Parts: sequence; structure tokens; C-alpha cells
Amino acid sequence: MASELERILDQVGKDRGIDKKILIEALESAMLSAAKKRYGPQADIEARYNPELGEVELFEFKKVVEEVHNPAVEISLEEARATDPDIQVGDSLGQKISTEEFGRISAQTAKQVIVQKVRDAERENIYNQYIGQAGELVHGSVQRFERGDIIVNLGKAEAILPVMEQIPRESYAPGDRIRAYIYAVERNPKGPQIKLSRARPEMLTKLFELEVPEIYEGIVEIKAVAREPGGRSDKEPGGRSKIAVYSRDINVDPVGACVGMKGSRVQAIVNELRGEKIDIVPYSNDIATYVCNALAPAEVSKVIIDEKNHAIEVIVPDNQRSLAIGKKGQNVRLASKLVGWKIEIHSESEAEDSYREARARLEAIPGVGDVTARVLLNAGIYSPQDILDWDLDALAEVTQLGRKKAQKLKELAQEYLTRLETEPPEAGQARAEEIGPEGSDARSSETLEQGKAAQIDEGPPSPDAAAAPSTAEAPLPQQEEGGVVAPAETEADEGTTG
Repeated sequence: MASELERILDQVGKDRGIDKKILIEALESAMLSAAKKRYGPQADIEARYNPELGEVELFEFKKVVEEVHNPAVEISLEEARATDPDIQVGDSLGQKISTEEFGRISAQTAKQVIVQKVRDAERENIYNQYIGQAGELVHGSVQRFERGDIIVNLGKAEAILPVMEQIPRESYAPGDRIRAYIYAVERNPKGPQIKLSRARPEMLTKLFELEVPEIYEGIVEIKAVAREPGGRSDKEPGGRSKIAVYSRDINVDPVGACVGMKGSRVQAIVNELRGEKIDIVPYSNDIATYVCNALAPAEVSKVIIDEKNHAIEVIVPDNQRSLAIGKKGQNVRLASKLVGWKIEIHSESEAEDSYREARARLEAIPGVGDVTARVLLNAGIYSPQDILDWDLDALAEVTQLGRKKAQKLKELAQEYLTRLETEPPEAGQARAEEIGPEGSDARSSETLEQGKAAQIDEGPPSPDAAAAPSTAEAPLPQQEEGGVVAPAETEADEGTTG
């Protein structure tokens, strides 16, 4: 028949979810602490749980000596042989200690040790349970508020939703149900700390996995997510997200699968995020097409890709500029985060003005005419300094002028910049005024003589001279709005993001 202590250990283990071995170790440690309190720290005492007797036995060990100098750790041979006739000097003799001698203080010490051991075991169980749930969604109820942070009751544990991880303009009351994303589980002296978030992009990803079976099954893949939960004031733009999806099955429309019948799937996510606007865009391996999709619903006229600086210049119609930028630049910022490139938005009129200015700067170099200037512009080279910054072989390849002409071009650009640095400011201003609005170059007779001596435009370039391997510049088809839940804002502050 099991003893009373044995039944208590079994019951506590089931109720608290603690292994019985841990409880036994706690008991042994508690009894050992109580014995040390009673007999002193020098005493050599061991605690062992006896399941047959249902109790923790204590044994005190002393060394057998001829003459005792320290009674706490030594025993005489004569006294030792009264217990064990065969014992010899130098042996260690263990004697059982009666726990009835323990006083109130020792008993209180044992109780504290047991409570602490059980609490540590519970904390370790909670940590092991939730560390495996990191990166998942959990449900809980709002318990209380601490300096803006929300303490959430998850059942067996408490979690914290920091104020910076909350969606602005959301409000909760004690007892409200809440769903959040576990982004960290950390050990803490007061127990494991479970950190939640509702503002991270991963929260949106997990919600789509729950609502869209095709994503859960791996047919549709989420390639990227960009999210801005919004500001806390009415003057700041509200929450908005962009999500890029790709289908591994050509018969499955990734955007349609995420939107659902009459928008039922995406609407459920919007409701969970308290009205956050969500743009669902199709992913493309072609960066130009991908950027156009990311900027939807704005129409794009041209995309110029600078692979060297990982930047993209997007040209849009004048009436689409504010739509492409979005309120306070939100649309272009989200698009930049989504594709992972720096994006600059320019209207067609701005692009035309910039093109004329860049062409004028290039044609100001002696020996550079209209044809060479256009080749350089198509290659993403907009100034004499850009010519010097390019490697010779790369310049020859991208312009297809050949290594010899590319070398000459770099020399002319260097001479031109050197002359600008050494000549008086008045001369530089007069030279700038000589360049007409269309980039025509009214050079002096001396400059014309230098140009004739080192003319770059000796003839029309090859048919591919205007093509630039590192630059994509082509009109793109208008992109459909895709899964835009709500129309984009039309206010704009600036058109550059990174």
C-alpha cells in the first residue's frame, strides 16, 4: 500500500504538471537544509527518499579516528565499533538521524525550500511550453495594464504586450479577448517572460496562414510583407500593409485565393486588425513588374533600375504622382520595404526636366555629342563625375563604345572637371549660361578645337549602343489593383524612400 507521502507526491505532480522525480529532489533538498540548520554546516549529511517507508531518511557520516578533535565530523573507534564491530580507523560511519529533533525553524526552512523548488519547476515547465510556441499566435484575455503595456492572461502563464507592439488607436478593457503573436520567450528571475506583438509583419503572415488554406498547404506562398500599423493621431496615416504572394500552381490565382469569395477571407483579417488596409499584390521575379505591382493602384510609365546602387527610379504620369507616393509617403515606403530596393518617384514632367539637365551636363564635356550623351544617359550615367566613378571595363561594356573610346571619355571628363575647378567662378557661370534649355552646347572656339581633336562621336554607335545591361527602362503595362482592400490616400509629402 502506498504511503501518505507517496500519494501526495503523485497528486501534486498531476495538479502542477511537475515530474515526480523533481518533487522528490525538492523533498530531499528541503530535509537536508533543515538538518544543516540543526547540526551545523560542517556536518556531512545525506538525504535519501525511501519509497517503501514513504519518508525521507537522513544519514550523518563521521570519520573514525583514534582521538576525536572535531566531534561534528569525527567519531572515536570505540564508539564506532559499538555500531559496527568490523569498522577500522579511517572509515566513514553513517548513522540515521531522527527528524523528530527538528524544531520550528528547521521545519520552516524545509517548507521554504520545497515551495521554491516547486515554483522553479513550474517556471521551467512554462518556459519549455511557450518557447516551442514562439512564432505562433495565441489567445488570451486582458488582465491589467502597466504603464501602457498590456498584461495578458494565457491560462497557465502571463504574457506582456508592450506599448510599442500594440496597434495604435486600439483600446482594450480588462477581460477582453485578444489574439497576438509570440515574438520572444525569455528567462527571467521572476519567471519566464512571454512577449507578444500585434504590430509586427509576422502577425499578418500568421493570420493569412489561418484564413487561407492554400497558404497553409503550401500552394500559395507569401514572399514578402511590409506593414505600418499607423500613427496615434488622426493627422497621421492609418494602418496599412502590403503582402506579396506567389502561386506554385498555375491554376490557382494567388491574389484571388487570399481575397476569398466576395472578399470574405481578407475581410476577416481586416476585422481582426481593426480596419487596417491590406494590399495584396502578385509577386514577380522581374523586378520592374514587381515594383509596378507594389505601387498599385498607381499607374507606372517607366521603371529605371540601378543595380549598382540597388535603387529604382519610377516615372509616373503627373496625375498619378500623389497616388504613387501616398499620404505622407506611406505607399512608396511600403513598396520599398516590400521589394527591398530604394524607390524614387518622379512625374513625367520632372523626369523630362532632369533628363535635359543631365544631357546638358554631359554635352558640356568637350568631344561628347548628342549620340554619346544619350548612350550614357541610357546607361544610368548623368554627370562627368559619374563617368569617373565607373570602372573602365564596366563603362566600355555598358556603353558599348569600346575600351579605347571609354578610356578617352574618362580622360575628357577628368580634364573638364579639372578645368572647372581651376577656372574663376565668373567663367564657370558664363559657361553654364552658354548651355541652352534643350542642352545645346554653344562652346567657345577654343573648346571646339579641343572637341575636334578628341571627338568621341566618330559615327553612329552599334544598334545596341542605347541599351544598358544594368538599366531597365521600358514602359510597363498598367497593373490591376489586385487585392487592395481600400483606395489609397492621395496626399503626398515626398517621393523618395529607402
